[in-house]
Amino acid sequence: MTAGRPAAPRALLLSGVGRYADPWHPFAETSAALAGLLREAGFAVDMAEDVDSALSGLAAPGGPADAGLPDLLVVNVGLPRDDRPSPGTPEASAGLRRWLADGRPLLVSHVSSTSFADAPEWETGLGGRWIRGTSMHPEYGPAAIHVLQESGALVEGIEDFELPDERYSYLRTAPGIKVHATHTHEGSEHPVMWSLDRRPGRTFYDALGHDAASFQSPEHRELLLRAIAWLAAV
Repeated sequence: MTAGRPAAPRALLLSGVGRYADPWHPFAETSAALAGLLREAGFAVDMAEDVDSALSGLAAPGGPADAGLPDLLVVNVGLPRDDRPSPGTPEASAGLRRWLADGRPLLVSHVSSTSFADAPEWETGLGGRWIRGTSMHPEYGPAAIHVLQESGALVEGIEDFELPDERYSYLRTAPGIKVHATHTHEGSEHPVMWSLDRRPGRTFYDALGHDAASFQSPEHRELLLRAIAWLAAV
């Protein structure tokens, strides 16, 4: 490292590997796209090889200022389809719980809203979740995204856009979220991007991002870059 230059902030990226993979989501390509955006935003990126082990590491006490912990947690995982809980161990649950309780920033992508079903604090920290039997998405295809200009500086100057994606609908959401973008399905507006000031801590959820094509949208990329900057600003 060059003398006098501060170290880059670190992001820990949990990707859909092992029991957190599924047959429908190309996690390798979407996590690579997220990692590229994080590096563009100035982060060094650690990609976890095992989700539960990485979460367990967040529970371990750090130094005086928790110097061993990352600066941002990024979650891009699926719902495990085995009989074990999610998170998979008490230590992993403790790591997730500590991250949220300590007010640390969280960026969550797409299908991750289905995961960590055995941790009630996940829905609270995310500001919502996918509800089996209620939530759904129309068939993958062109998605018209409406940007809510009144939702603040995160979206200022970004126009409505279209991209190929899944359009998550009927998610359960908390009253405290700030919705930044929606899509229309069956005559109703459904949120696809929101922020949550957890006080302490910040969360940004992006329900888009099914595959790499989604991340080729200039508007989608710009929204995520602004979200990363917002998360890093605390």
